[in-house]
Amino acid sequence: MVSALSRVQNVELFDGLVVVPNIIGGGKIREIPDSIKRQAMDRDFQPSVRIGKTGITPNIIEEISAQLKKRKLVKIKLNKGIYERDSRKRIWDYLAEETSSMIVLARGNVGVLWLQS
Repeated sequence: MVSALSRVQNVELFDGLVVVPNIIGGGKIREIPDSIKRQAMDRDFQPSVRIGKTGITPNIIEEISAQLKKRKLVKIKLNKGIYERDSRKRIWDYLAEETSSMIVLARGNVGVLWLQS
């Protein structure tokens, strides 16, 4: 794997993970550690943010960002019927972009974001 990656420009290995520079110069890890994935899929890990009929507001973004800084992993639940099934992927992408986090899990109306430290 390392020899194949060494031929690609601007690719680094960080703790066994592939890191590719993003357009603003930082690094973005393509693979999420297994420990984070397990924690995200744990049934005991309850949603700490609910998005209701008011939708995604600046206050919701601030709350998610604050929780990510404090806990690194935040589970978010969209109330059913608020957003169409087709638009949920765009919602998770938007929330990840606005909070500078990564999507660990997006299944139906539940998503988990992770802030890499």
